[in-house]
Amino acid sequence: MVQGMEKTALFIDGANLYSATKSLGFDIDYKRLLKEFQTRGYVLRAFYYTTLVEDTEYSSIRPLLDWLDYNGYSVVTKPAREFTDSQGRRRVRGNMDIELAVSAMELAGHVDHIVIFSGDGDFRSLVEAIQRKGVRVTVVSTMHTQPSMIADELRRQADVFIDLVDLQSRVGRDPAERSGRMQEPPRFLERRSPAPGPDDDLSDN
Repeated sequence: MVQGMEKTALFIDGANLYSATKSLGFDIDYKRLLKEFQTRGYVLRAFYYTTLVEDTEYSSIRPLLDWLDYNGYSVVTKPAREFTDSQGRRRVRGNMDIELAVSAMELAGHVDHIVIFSGDGDFRSLVEAIQRKGVRVTVVSTMHTQPSMIADELRRQADVFIDLVDLQSRVGRDPAERSGRMQEPPRFLERRSPAPGPDDDLSDN
């Protein structure tokens, strides 16, 4: 690490980020995302949080998680909860807010800057608690959707708010690559872009 560089930790709410970028019409290239924030400071840790449906033989998110695990991210998962709605349809609900919050508070004493990729207003009190420890907090989400994906109270609490629209050119995946390689498994040695993101049903939103 270059002396004087800001130590940063990234905390990605996987389902929330996926929903936001899907609404904006682009995919995240997680290799580019990590490189983007490495140019801004020393990235001590990069966490990705998501729930998994355990009883399915294959999930579209598993290739992404494998790729992330091999390419500089710490992946945190837990089983999703299944339930039947009032129309008798099977639904899946998952939430990683507690896990993300605990990890962020634990790491706050070791970094200068925490970046949270989520628009969930429940994180407002977490951001405030981290700031009380003297750590700067950036929130990444978007206001360019209807309704907005970023809770107003979270945006106001953050030291810096970055709209995903402003990051798209630097962290988005090339649409041509998406159409040509969407069905291919990730090839870890080639450090290729990840497979498609998580399923909508894994989001609480």
